[in-house]
Amino acid sequence: MSEVKKENHQEKEKESLQGQTEAHPEAGEQSLEEQLKAAQLEAKRYYDQMLRLAAELENFKKQVRREKEEYAKYALEGFVRELLPFVDNLERALEHAQRQADVESLIQGIELTLKGFLKTLEKFGLTQFEAVVGETFNPEIHEALMVEETHEHEEGAVVKGLQKGYRLHERVLRPALVVVAKKPKEDQPSQKD
Repeated sequence: MSEVKKENHQEKEKESLQGQTEAHPEAGEQSLEEQLKAAQLEAKRYYDQMLRLAAELENFKKQVRREKEEYAKYALEGFVRELLPFVDNLERALEHAQRQADVESLIQGIELTLKGFLKTLEKFGLTQFEAVVGETFNPEIHEALMVEETHEHEEGAVVKGLQKGYRLHERVLRPALVVVAKKPKEDQPSQKD
């Protein structure tokens, strides 16, 4: 019922406006010109607002780009700062080695430096892993450098670890280098066509 009232009210307003323009044609034209000017002013206001928003968006993009570049440039600052004591220790070890012939204390110093270095790397999620002799070759964590014919291990087993592997959190950064077992030629069946 309220919808019917609204429609009646709207129809009365239309009739009233039509009556005014018919009675005073100049007033209707003037009203249309005023409406046009008002609409043009509103359109200009919206256009200016759109330009300001576009400029703000562009400035925001530039700011984010600068911050991203700054972050990428200095992201490793804390990590590098943690490594500097080890550089200092290695420099001291070299100075000590040049002055004295005490190899044992030099070895101990280097061992301590290496242990501290590895502990610092662990703080940042880097861990070492070694290939276990006898385990099955896994291409996700191993890289076969050589193949060795042997009876001691099953074919495809790791015979020897040559270099440790490293993980950063769960991702393998560098696989462990290994030697993989292969059956000797005399044990392999001959291929005849």
